[in-house]
Amino acid sequence: MLHSERLSVSTHRAYSQIYASVVRGERSLATFGGPGLHASVLSSALVGVDALPIEVEIDIGAGMPPHRMVGLAEGAVKESLDRVKSALKNSGFEFPTRKMTINFAPADTRKEGSAFDLPLALGILAASSALRDRERLRRYLVLGELALDGRIKGIRGALPTALLARARKFDGVILPRENAGEASVVGDSTAVLGVETLREVFEFFAGLRAVAPTSTSIADVFGAESVYDVDFSEVKGQEQAKRALEVAAAGGHNVLMIGPPGSGKTMLAKRLPSILPAMTFEEAIETTKVHSVMGLLDGRALISTRPFRGPHHTISDAGLIGGGTIPRPGEVSLAHHGVLFLDELPEFRKNVLEVLRQPLEDARITISRVMGTLTFPASVMLVAAMNPCPCGFYTDPQRECSCAPIAIQRYRSRISGPLLDRIDIHIEVPAVKYKELSGRIAGEPSAAIRGRVNRAREIQLKRFAGMSFFCNAQMGARDLHKHCQIDSGGERLLELAINRLGLSARAYMRILKVARTIADLDEGGPIGPQHVSEAIQYRSLDRPAI
Repeated sequence: MLHSERLSVSTHRAYSQIYASVVRGERSLATFGGPGLHASVLSSALVGVDALPIEVEIDIGAGMPPHRMVGLAEGAVKESLDRVKSALKNSGFEFPTRKMTINFAPADTRKEGSAFDLPLALGILAASSALRDRERLRRYLVLGELALDGRIKGIRGALPTALLARARKFDGVILPRENAGEASVVGDSTAVLGVETLREVFEFFAGLRAVAPTSTSIADVFGAESVYDVDFSEVKGQEQAKRALEVAAAGGHNVLMIGPPGSGKTMLAKRLPSILPAMTFEEAIETTKVHSVMGLLDGRALISTRPFRGPHHTISDAGLIGGGTIPRPGEVSLAHHGVLFLDELPEFRKNVLEVLRQPLEDARITISRVMGTLTFPASVMLVAAMNPCPCGFYTDPQRECSCAPIAIQRYRSRISGPLLDRIDIHIEVPAVKYKELSGRIAGEPSAAIRGRVNRAREIQLKRFAGMSFFCNAQMGARDLHKHCQIDSGGERLLELAINRLGLSARAYMRILKVARTIADLDEGGPIGPQHVSEAIQYRSLDRPAI
């Protein structure tokens, strides 16, 4: 045999041994400058308030760095390689010296944040054959930020990812331990594995360590968290305003409170969530998702109390309803299934107030960008407060108003008619007298008021069974004729009010809705004159003067 033939045979034999060792998982072809090795790990990206599955692919091939990262990865994702390199080294692993190509699929979806650190590190370990059980690796959704020493830090959006894992029937989801409680509320069908270090995750997939799933008792969470730290018994006086808020809570009506500074408008608004019906589990999940995406859970597993959001009047329209280059939820969505409080309503910029019109009507926010269209939840009760005039003392019997009539008119005109059209109750909140402030008798507690509200809501749920809405405030014109029957006495009173006060058709519909709720608080039945009379009192801004 010729020398060249003997060399060819020996070379072929050597490469056969190399390929056999790679198949057994003992070596990587990248070491020899041949074809690269490929591995992938499944993770998720946040799109709006939902999670989208993302496949993190790593290919180690011939050549020297720099490494390539593709798939619409933004700044924090591109920086992840530096964190992963230090985390691998400090956890006892080697970082590949050959060129890597990293792809985040689907490639046309923008990836942001630091939650891809952990899946990227596991993918590198799998591609370099340090982690061999790749099939098991693909049965879990993985996410987490890596510290330089290999610790795993908390991330945003753990709950939407757990819901995705349950919907796609993954074996489980692996995420930072500080997010495990939040993700575990999805139930026992999906294992939620909270981990603290990269080494711990590696040993789990290598079969060297067991990680106990995190479980959460929903009943215990609701019992511990569904307690409000404020109560209506703390409010002195203002019985009429309390009654108006009870009516608003019973029917889901939006409220505008008008009164001088220091009369207790903010105090009343902050206590409104405590008399709303208790949140259902589905409502709690929807609300928690929004707060999870924004990273505002602060260690809580579930938000089981009605949220209360009170943005400052300098807020932008994007801050209120959501938006930005990469759209995020705004204050309206953070108040989902709760109360949005706008204090000093006329001080908000006009364009900011006008963007509220569609969310209040549709209970959702749709934001369109070049990258796509996102929808955020926005089922809220709007509670607004304002002074009767710029100086605040137009209706105060003790202090003289210094505002000219034209100034008062200009001040009130900052609130547009279409926005007022979506506010059913306008209530005066006068200054509290000294005798009421100094009284030692506590007012009615929130629990007692909430009991009446719940009974009224039960009546409405039966009335609207099978319909797309569940409370009186959501009725349309057709529903008013069907569900708002008025007796003869109420009919005459309403006709008199419309003619003498010059109320508009818009005010007529609002009065009917509120009167229906007041009748429901009286155990249902037809709408009587006493219900109509009280409802008319809640239309302050429709009268010629306050």
